[in-house]
Amino acid sequence: MELFTTATKEHDELRQGEAYESAQNKAAFSKFFYVESYGCAMNFADSEVVASILEKNGYGSTRNLEIADLILINTCSIREKAELTVRKRLTEFRKYKQQKPGMLVGVLGCMAERLKSKLLEEEKLVDLVVGPDAYRTLPDLIIEAGTGQKAVNVLLSRDETYSDISPVRLDSNGISGFVSIMRGCNNMCSFCVVPFTRGRERSRDAFSIVAESKDLFDKGYKEVTLLGQNVDSYYWTNPETNTQVTFAQLLESVALISPLLRVRFSTSHPKDITDEVLFTMMKYPNICKYIHLPVQSGSTRVLQLMNRTYTREWYLAKVVRIRELMPECSISADIIAGFCTETEEDHQDTMSIMQLAQYDYAYMYFYSERPGTLAEKRYEDDVPLDVKKRRLQEIVDVQWHLSNDSNKKELGKSYEVLIEGNSKKSDLHWMGRTSQNKVVVFPKAGALKPLVKGDYVHILITDYTKGTLMGTIK
Repeated sequence: MELFTTATKEHDELRQGEAYESAQNKAAFSKFFYVESYGCAMNFADSEVVASILEKNGYGSTRNLEIADLILINTCSIREKAELTVRKRLTEFRKYKQQKPGMLVGVLGCMAERLKSKLLEEEKLVDLVVGPDAYRTLPDLIIEAGTGQKAVNVLLSRDETYSDISPVRLDSNGISGFVSIMRGCNNMCSFCVVPFTRGRERSRDAFSIVAESKDLFDKGYKEVTLLGQNVDSYYWTNPETNTQVTFAQLLESVALISPLLRVRFSTSHPKDITDEVLFTMMKYPNICKYIHLPVQSGSTRVLQLMNRTYTREWYLAKVVRIRELMPECSISADIIAGFCTETEEDHQDTMSIMQLAQYDYAYMYFYSERPGTLAEKRYEDDVPLDVKKRRLQEIVDVQWHLSNDSNKKELGKSYEVLIEGNSKKSDLHWMGRTSQNKVVVFPKAGALKPLVKGDYVHILITDYTKGTLMGTIK
């Protein structure tokens, strides 16, 4: 899966979301739901769609498990560790059910279809299971589960995009928001479960995407991230005019909402990102100069086994083109260590492509075979675990130096930073990010006028670590 969140630490092995409190007045609701989200940004965005559906049916969100009438966990199947953590969490929810008769527990998202029987019947951990395309049926499923029946809907759709649902922004900083532009994936990467858990690719209508983005800006948000498994393959036809909208055109439309609205996107596939997209990024200063371009492996042989449909040389040519047009653009990647049949030579190819691409940062994992994928059906998972872990550590070590060197180069430079909130370590410091998606921490003192979240400020970079830039207000 090639998707990561940008408002927090991106695309980690597993990320547990917080449970979220609705902005609505609790007095307006007689029932409450609690939701946790795991995995990718799309799951977090889906939880916001679910929250909207539930609020329209009389449920308010709560951070307090003890008062919840409904506990939902939005799941990720991308790695085995993610599933193990979700199972552990579901077991922990049992004590709350014992304390509150009538409480329901449900599983949403990518684990739903594959594990529905185990979760419902064998382990009896949940009362309802709802797939990514079935969230509209959630109110009816809750009623069914309330009668003691096991409620399930994991049917995939060819046209569901939830384009008419206005998401309830959960745990938002009020500055950055996600906007889903498409669902599903047509790329059959052999290691990935997404085509089987989220279905075929379909693009949301452009009008609703622009309208949602504008609504966020009107509500004070200063940044939107356009989400899709492969945003570069976005393609929508206006039925009234029979005109086609590409991703580059959509990107431009969102950028035109206001020069004060930053626009990010995730994720790009190396085979699909076009010069049209790059030229659009160059044209608009508010389109952030950052591209997440997963490589997965530096070996052409392994890339073919992964069904990535590009070679090492093709990928590097894309990186060169990005650097040529936008020297200031940051590039990050996903990297998998120890895929089926990977040799030491293949591993060395991966580390060398990292050096050639000069990634600003990367999200690195060892291969975890997922049931139902093409790789599980076609290949033997034959790289020993200790070898996978050793190779992963070597990849991490290479990236440590690349990230450190990337940040070192920022010393003495000035950047426009969007303030997202207080620094995690001190209320006396602000935290924000550059257009290149680099985190910057700086003292609140020194501003000519009081600053607040959502303000843009120019920062002189004075120090750095591998993961953070430090600076002062210019």
